[in-house]
Amino acid sequence: MGYDELKECSRTVLEESRNSRMMNSETNRSNRRTFIGGVTAAGVGSLAQVRAAKADTANEKLVVGVMGMGGRGGALAKSFHGLENVEVAMVCDVDHKRAEGAAKALAGGNNKVEAVTDFRRILDNRDVDVLVIATCNHWHAPAAIMGCAAGKHVYVEKPCSHNAHEGELLVEASKKHKRLVQHGTQRRSWPKIVEGIRRLREEKVIGRIYHAHCHYTNRRQSIGVGKVGDPPAHLDFDLWQGPAPRRPFKSNMLHYNWHWLWHWGNGELGNNGVHYFDVARWGMEVDFPTRVYHAGSRYRYQDDQETPDTCDVTLEFGEKGMISWRSTSCAPFQPAESGTFVTFTGEDGTMVIKGSGYVLYDGAGKEVAREDGPGGNDVHTQNFVDAIRIGTPLAADASVAHVSALHCHLGNISHLVDRRLKCNPEKGGIIMGDDEAMGRWKRDYEPGWEPKV
Repeated sequence: MGYDELKECSRTVLEESRNSRMMNSETNRSNRRTFIGGVTAAGVGSLAQVRAAKADTANEKLVVGVMGMGGRGGALAKSFHGLENVEVAMVCDVDHKRAEGAAKALAGGNNKVEAVTDFRRILDNRDVDVLVIATCNHWHAPAAIMGCAAGKHVYVEKPCSHNAHEGELLVEASKKHKRLVQHGTQRRSWPKIVEGIRRLREEKVIGRIYHAHCHYTNRRQSIGVGKVGDPPAHLDFDLWQGPAPRRPFKSNMLHYNWHWLWHWGNGELGNNGVHYFDVARWGMEVDFPTRVYHAGSRYRYQDDQETPDTCDVTLEFGEKGMISWRSTSCAPFQPAESGTFVTFTGEDGTMVIKGSGYVLYDGAGKEVAREDGPGGNDVHTQNFVDAIRIGTPLAADASVAHVSALHCHLGNISHLVDRRLKCNPEKGGIIMGDDEAMGRWKRDYEPGWEPKV
């Protein structure tokens, strides 16, 4: 599926979701599950009826269930819970201690939050309108696809998929079930970054852009060498593994180090690189690459980590230019102004996306503008809520999510097969002339768990 087709899928979903809210308001009040974004065969009535339906939708409470109550899940639950007329009614984690702790943290006054360990309880609850997914990466797309099929709108953390095939399925699921999907690449909603990208694309403030450079640093420590054993009693490890073929529990896996194990995670590329690639390709107005190359490995520590801690990844887009991403996960030094995120190089100047804003330089390297603004989660979750209620365009829909995550998957595939990849941008970025590499487009699944649309 090409990018134009992906965007058409998302446009169709949003348009049908808008149309569904224009049904008779009396009917809406009698069936809130259809009313909140559900697609109906009912025709649009008079202008007065349409306006009444829109007003009712905007005022209707949205009920949210959150899956995965770690740091991101807790932050997103708090964000949604704080939005006007939005209620987090259910929280889920396969670690029942985390689920119960999250429910207590959100509850207050007359507000009661139900804690569950199986997210299918959220899917079965017809009062829940939105599924928020902040689990481990191998659960992101399968849960999102199931959520769409269950009639929920979905907010899914980055990366939206564990592999390229899952991203394609997510786009299909959003279209088939007419559900909105928002990706957790929140910079797409930050006002001053939106302004900066608009200035790049519409005002051409640095002329033709031909390079976007990203540099990620951290001070991660060794994950050590884990011991195989029984999982803790408060953890449903079988459900934690879910779609992934079963492997034994190791003492150093949870709740974070799965990121560095290919079976469940996508390394630093999938963990943080997706944010960078998303902004870089947004500013450069590029989608599927023509060539991808990864150089790097695990150098700093000798432990159980399988994914690289140091790497350079390059994506080429023919005559449109290139995106490069450098990661030093175990060394925090950055040879640029602190907070630099993505640096765009154009024929007439440079723009640096920094923090929650941007800095603009002319062709001689002189600073000519510096802007900053609000960031965080709330502006992005509000965009999602507004899309459901009043048809505001999503900042990061399923098609945007898939392409940005695909950049990371292609970089990881290049590392795993140890060579440059040639991709076909006219056919969704598929890898050409390399069966081994293309064999990593999809993963194996635990029987009965393979996602389908």
